[in-house]
Amino acid sequence: MKDIRGYNALVTGGTSGMGWEYCRQLAAMGCNVLMVSNQTELLATLPGRLAAEYGVTAWGLDADLALESAADEVWEFCQQRQLEIDILVNNAGMFFFHELDSATHDKAIAMLRLHVVTPTRLTMLFGEAMKARRRGYIVNMSSMTANLPTPGITMYAATKAYLKSYSQSMYFELAPYGVGVTTVLPAAVATPLYRMSPRMMKLGVAVGLIRTPQSLVRKALRAMLRRRHVVKPGAMNRLLPVLIKMLPNRLELKIWNRLKSPSDSSKKS
Repeated sequence: MKDIRGYNALVTGGTSGMGWEYCRQLAAMGCNVLMVSNQTELLATLPGRLAAEYGVTAWGLDADLALESAADEVWEFCQQRQLEIDILVNNAGMFFFHELDSATHDKAIAMLRLHVVTPTRLTMLFGEAMKARRRGYIVNMSSMTANLPTPGITMYAATKAYLKSYSQSMYFELAPYGVGVTTVLPAAVATPLYRMSPRMMKLGVAVGLIRTPQSLVRKALRAMLRRRHVVKPGAMNRLLPVLIKMLPNRLELKIWNRLKSPSDSSKKS
């Protein structure tokens, strides 16, 4: 495994769930970490925790990554501090399960910016700098749902499909310059993103249907260091897409009509 001690890593959505696990594992490997998030209170304590525990330098940047200008603000923050980013992890995300209607339009637009506009722009800005230095790593967190357009998560699946396509193409564009781009397509992960009950989450992990952030991030970072093109952790990634594609449209419509309800769950990091 390549020694990346002293590298500077930037992780979006870095204060919770998989983002925090990326920060923790990268710091354990000797990387300095810039965590970007809109969770102000956590940003006040977590960088210091990383620095104390792993002896690295850690910074926190409070930013709403669902704004059009977010990526340029992050870039400017790094430029002002002459902070060269060697590892970029586009992890920040949000989720809601609801049909697209007037009540969810604002959340849908925020998701479009968070999953598409910001990671695209960050990859362009930091990828160009890595290209000039002829070294670097980019990890883009897509999802198994990129292969499963599904009612209720219409915008989520569509934006993750874009990120998958974009990242896989950027792999070939940046590879000749010594820059790796790894696309991660996890299935269900035990994080607060989905607002699952602790009991159901624990059961899902026990039977192997849900992965822990620790195991998923460990696999993703190994794939990154090996400059893997795509990583699809978990058996669910192999089984579920096949099973869902076998469903007749009428049966899928019937299931959706049973599932949909006025209640809604959303989360952003």
